[in-house]
Amino acid sequence: MSNIIVRANERGHADHGWLNARHTFSFAGYYNPERVHFGMLRVFNDDIVTPAMGFGMHPHDNMEIVTIPIYGALEHKDSVGHQGVITAGEVQVMSAGSGIYHSEFNHSKDEEGNLLQIWVFPKLRDIQPRYDQKKFDAEGRKNKFQIVASPEKENGSLWLNQDVYFNLGDFDAGTSVMYERKLKNNGMWIFIIEGEAEVNGEKLNRRDSMGITDEDTADIKFAKDTKMLIIDVPMR
Repeated sequence: MSNIIVRANERGHADHGWLNARHTFSFAGYYNPERVHFGMLRVFNDDIVTPAMGFGMHPHDNMEIVTIPIYGALEHKDSVGHQGVITAGEVQVMSAGSGIYHSEFNHSKDEEGNLLQIWVFPKLRDIQPRYDQKKFDAEGRKNKFQIVASPEKENGSLWLNQDVYFNLGDFDAGTSVMYERKLKNNGMWIFIIEGEAEVNGEKLNRRDSMGITDEDTADIKFAKDTKMLIIDVPMR
């Protein structure tokens, strides 16, 4: 598989009134046979939710679901008794495992919210459903990458049932960084949350994505203050 670039305006789009969604990969009513998944990365949705609206109770199974709020607050409830609100700076993980129902609503009655919801195929199937969330110190990702979710339980990140690493970074204009993939069979999915960067010679703007499979490293230079997510994910 060669490297992939998905520009912000090339994503699938669904405007449901209360939900304005952008789909990097095929999802719901959007289908693109060339973008169904990237290895074990199945869904990458960029959702804007209007005040007090959201998704009612619905089922999932055998999927690792990661939610990253960009701004606003999201309220979560599920069928195994978890309830909470996550805000920007926090990350939520849910192993749907053998089956779970959950709902997600914009916690605010006045302001819209923007979140990334990302699904990864699990390593082990039918595990006991689980939920966790954590607030991460912003200084831990200043001009470097901070691992916020991973298969390792000892590094301060949230645990996932897959050999995948979620890395967030906040970089100043004029800085640069080299990212090296964690495992030899992994690819790197890079997403520009805000700002602008050059990745291995390719210019990426706000909400652009790049998938790298043919190289072990990503050489990244930042032209503007930039917030970035790298998902280091098994390709098989």
